[in-house]
Order: sequence, then structure tokens, then C-alpha cells
Amino acid sequence: MKTILLIHGANLNLLGKRDPHHYGNFTLKQLENQVKVKAKLSDFKVKSFQSNHEGALIDYIQKNSPQAGGIIINPGAFTHYSYALHDALLDTLLPVIEVHLSNIKNREGWRNQSVIAPVCRQVISGEKEKGYYKAVVVLKKIMDSNNKLQNKK
Repeated sequence: MKTILLIHGANLNLLGKRDPHHYGNFTLKQLENQVKVKAKLSDFKVKSFQSNHEGALIDYIQKNSPQAGGIIINPGAFTHYSYALHDALLDTLLPVIEVHLSNIKNREGWRNQSVIAPVCRQVISGEKEKGYYKAVVVLKKIMDSNNKLQNKK
């Protein structure tokens, strides 16, 4: 069973308390549990991590990516300026899906740009918790396709 790293950035520990219009009503724990259920249906194990500290996220990625098959990440505000997180994700050589609960394109101007997106296979934004479920499906397709390519070699 392949492992997916489910990574949450700054302030996502406050889900359920933050503006439900943008972020929904799920707590972080509820969201993680639902993603684990969806991932199990695709034969994935999920390893979750959240931090409000950029360096802690990078350390986690570097330590855990060698045992993982893919990454789903909601970098929070780090989305818009963390080139260090961008580089850490790039260095994993894993398929990465970026997820945002709110639609970052329809919010404040500074939220419109993601410096993480160029290293991601897909960005899912504005679908609240459903975006995470969609990310599991997308990641499964990518990983299945990669496995087929490797088996042909």
C-alpha cells in the first residue's frame, strides 16, 4: 500500500473555527479522517502533518518523501511566497497536488499567485473538503500511470 503525504500549512490547524464561508465547517482532524477513508478506497495509506512553520514543513517533506508515493499539500499562506517549500517539493520527484479549500483566484489579489503550483501536477481550488477527495483520485491516476510506465521498462 502506497503512502500519500497529506500536508497542511499555516493556520490550517484552526479549521472549523476559521471563516466557514471560505474554509468550510470541517476541523482539520475531521478533514484528515475523511481523506484517509477516501484514500483507503484507492489502496493508499495517508500520513498527515500540519505546521505553522515553513522550516518544519520542509523538514517533514525531506524526511518522509523517500517512503511516499505522492503528496497532497495545502500550503496555506506559504502558497504565495515560499520558494523554499517549492524547492523541497520539487526535490522529492514525487507527484504533488496542491489543494485550497477556498478559491484563491477569487480572493484578495495577493492570494491569486501560487509559487508552489509550478511543481504540482494539478491545483484544486475552491471545492472545500471535496477538493482533497478529488486530489486523492487525481494522485491515484498519476501513480497508476507511472507504475504502468515503469512496468513497461
